[in-house]
Amino acid sequence: MRAPTDAQPALRLSWIVLAIGAVAFVALAATLIPWHPYPGGAVTAAPEAAYFTPAQLARINDFSTPARWLSRSALAVELVVACLLGFTRARTWLTARLRGPWPLRVVEAVAVVTLVGQVATLPLMIALQRHAVAFGLSRQSWPSWLQDELLNWLVTVVGASLAIVALLVCTRMWPRIWPVVAGLILAGLVLLGSFVYPVLVQPLFTSLSPMPDGPLRTQVLALARTEGVHVDDVLVADASRRTTALSAYVTGFGPTRRVVIYDTMLAGTSGPAGAMRRRELLSVVAHELTHAKHDDVLVGTGLGAAGALVAVGLLGLLVGRRFRGLTDPAAVPALLALFALGSFLTLPIENTLSRQVETRADVGALRTTCDLDAFVALQQRLDLSALQDPSPPAWSQFWFGSHPTSLQRIAVAHRVLGTR
Repeated sequence: MRAPTDAQPALRLSWIVLAIGAVAFVALAATLIPWHPYPGGAVTAAPEAAYFTPAQLARINDFSTPARWLSRSALAVELVVACLLGFTRARTWLTARLRGPWPLRVVEAVAVVTLVGQVATLPLMIALQRHAVAFGLSRQSWPSWLQDELLNWLVTVVGASLAIVALLVCTRMWPRIWPVVAGLILAGLVLLGSFVYPVLVQPLFTSLSPMPDGPLRTQVLALARTEGVHVDDVLVADASRRTTALSAYVTGFGPTRRVVIYDTMLAGTSGPAGAMRRRELLSVVAHELTHAKHDDVLVGTGLGAAGALVAVGLLGLLVGRRFRGLTDPAAVPALLALFALGSFLTLPIENTLSRQVETRADVGALRTTCDLDAFVALQQRLDLSALQDPSPPAWSQFWFGSHPTSLQRIAVAHRVLGTR
């Protein structure tokens, strides 16, 4: 008789937590996301023929089309495996074989479910890596690649286990009010993760070293002062041992902010012949400094915390009167399947917000550097270095595109700086 008694207040509180999370998410998105980052309304993407040769477009298509379908297929397999393990009798068979105290069984279940998903997608991921190597986009040896895959799996196991153990502690200790307590704890874990990830996780994959004193470092620091962003240091990441991709980012908060530049971006920047490459690098840095200026990482973290409240509220409504099952580690596969489905279904929302934020960062970089030629050359080089489709299918860009396409960014650049 206790379960219905406990479930009724939990069900009502689930509605409240869901409402609070949804209102917070909408309020943050409405006030902090730049819905009109540049004047004059929507722009038409620049014509690809004006910026890429037929040979370049053919090479991009030869790589990007198979890569797109390999990665989407891997995602589909991962979702199917998660649902099979979470919503069929396989869940009972799997969890019945777990041993030890219940927190340990949670970790075991997370490890097994995620490992099965990773193994199931491994042939597709190997094919994708071979494809990248064949086109010269990846420089990783197979042992290094497998090490990264293993590290990614371990990071996933640790993060998911912490979240699910916290959830089950709440359902066990506070059965009547668990949605409130779990919502607050999981939102707090999202906030904590935003600070911990750059310190504990990023160093597992990338080694950083200070950029030597010189004109380029001086220009980067001067750019930060122009944008009003305090930068503690300028670091170089050893990305070239894995990839040919070009990137930079700003990590840390407040007095610990650092600009990190991929060493691939430094290639060809020396001497008079490297003048345009240096301008391109400064355009990238200006973009990332604009993110820091607007605290975009904190905004994203706040949205993630609100999303955690929504997720807990929805979970409470889904389990309803059967919430007692949520106290058992046997629920782990179902929870992981629900998380996988939820993450997939919310991608369009997440990426729509991301594209707006990225556009504002582009506009900020353009207004700081006033260098249209470098910005356009950078977009071309980014696509060519990663063989990234400048005109992806609309469905793919809507669902998976975290940034505007290069041709959209070029069109915005011409709008902002008033030329065409």
